[in-house]
This record gives sequence, structure tokens and C-alpha cells, in this order.
Amino acid sequence: MTELAPDFELANVGPGPDPCSLRDLAADNEFVVLLFQRDFYCTNCREQIQDVKERYGEFRERDAIVASVLPEDRERAAEWQSSYDLPYPLLADPEAVASDAYDQPVRFGILGRFSDFLGRMPEVVVVDCRDGPPTVAWSYAGESTFDRPTIDDILAELDRLREAAPAEGSPRNG
Repeated sequence: MTELAPDFELANVGPGPDPCSLRDLAADNEFVVLLFQRDFYCTNCREQIQDVKERYGEFRERDAIVASVLPEDRERAAEWQSSYDLPYPLLADPEAVASDAYDQPVRFGILGRFSDFLGRMPEVVVVDCRDGPPTVAWSYAGESTFDRPTIDDILAELDRLREAAPAEGSPRNG
């Protein structure tokens, strides 16, 4: 059984609609790549969004749009956008609504849920929007702040998914 991708609506401080929903992102793209970040201060997250920016054309060539989800308020997210001028949506998720809906990993139990800095781990989710409602096609849940797929890993997964026709009703999680 295929897992439907949870819809969300979050403030967007980058390009695209504001507020921005999964519905908006899926409308004109075959794939949506969601980058769930740890927090505003995470240097690995900052490096990841800049690496994606440098190679964003490769995502667009695969009919994929990227959206970075930051568990911070709009003002904090706007600071990232001001610093990095991302060519893709940068979504503020201060209540971790989307992060929780996509099961972004959190360590240290209650303490980790209380403090994103202590507990929230990075996650990447690829949503397939080609046939029917958007579905989770692949996800990578980090076990540490450094544990995240490379840009090449994500692009290779997009290539694999593009080559495989979406099979209705079959599991597509990786």
C-alpha cells in the first residue's frame, strides 16, 4: 500500500506561493523533495541548503522542486533566505506541524521534542506527484546531525523513480 503524502500549509520566505502547501508544490512538478532541517543554527543544514542551491538546476531537469522546511518562525527563516538567496521555497514550521506529519526523527524523548536543537534530526522525503494524489516515494531519516543523503544520492533516487513507472497501490518507500 502506498503512503499518501500529508498536505501542509506553511509560511514561505523563498520563491513561490506564500503560504505554500504540498498541493501548490505538486501542481506543476513530478516530484517534490522536502528537506526537513534541524534548526536555525545547524551548520550541516546550512551547508545542505547551499549545496542544493548550487545544483538546483539538476533537480529542475528531473522535474523536481525542492522545499526546505525549517522548524523556526517566519523571521528566523527569513534570515536564512536573506543570507543564502535560495531559488526554492524555504518554509517556516515553528510548530513542527509538517515535520511531525512526515515523522522527522527526534531523539532524547520528551527532552528532544521540547528542544529541536537537542532532538530533531535531518530528514529528506521525495514525494511522487505523477499519478493521483501525492505519495511518499522515498525517505531518508538521519540518525545524527551529520547523517543525511548527499545531493548525488537524492538525484540518483529521483532518476530511479523516474525510470520506474509509478505502480498504483504498490509500496514505494525506500
